Amino acid sequence: MDILDRYRRQVVFRGIGAEGQARLARARATIVGVGALGTAIANSLVRAGFGFVRLVDSDRVEESNLQRQMLFDEDDAAAGRFKVEAAASRLARINSATALEPRVLRVDASNVEGLVGDVDVVLDGSDNFDVRYAMNDACGRLGVPWIYGGVLGDSGVTMNVMPRDGPCLRCLMPEAPEPGSFATPETIGVLNQITAVIGSIEAVEAMKIVLGSPGPRRSLLSISLWDTSFQEITIEPSASCPICGLRR
Repeated sequence: MDILDRYRRQVVFRGIGAEGQARLARARATIVGVGALGTAIANSLVRAGFGFVRLVDSDRVEESNLQRQMLFDEDDAAAGRFKVEAAASRLARINSATALEPRVLRVDASNVEGLVGDVDVVLDGSDNFDVRYAMNDACGRLGVPWIYGGVLGDSGVTMNVMPRDGPCLRCLMPEAPEPGSFATPETIGVLNQITAVIGSIEAVEAMKIVLGSPGPRRSLLSISLWDTSFQEITIEPSASCPICGLRR
């Protein structure tokens, strides 16, 4: 594969260049959750030339996923394939140079460190706050940057969580919301376009982190596509945060 030819549109971009493209080829990422957000993230990172991508999810493809989960098709749904395996198969045809590691696994506090400790960046494609807090706490302990993201209806949010330099998810929300206390995609829906937008932002922030670009965004970015509104919210590290507060 001629690296410079394949990635010529990235190589000429001022933020990447030939040296940056070589760094991407060595970059390692874990994506937790391979649904709407996760497939958008994985598609972007693999096309950009990440060297290693670990895909973690325990669900199978269903027909209702096809409206917004871009790496799956009707055959995957009919066969009930595991999402990580269907995604890895599709991604391998997109870029054979990326090493893909599909893991059929439900992430929790007991196994998360083994999934995030050997990569450069972790990306949130989940729809579960318990999983997000497990990622947040493990990445905080291990010093691994991770990128929070979530979508609902026409809206989405994302925030970079930089190790040992807060804020983290617990500074934003000390505890997970109580089940049933908030709307879900099942109750109010979700547009496929917002998943593509938030997933793309997560992916480009991961590239910036891997490339050592100055000043990764520290604010919480909130987007509403139907209203075409964008808002950045400053989150301060909390002295009472069990992850960030210990470093103050």
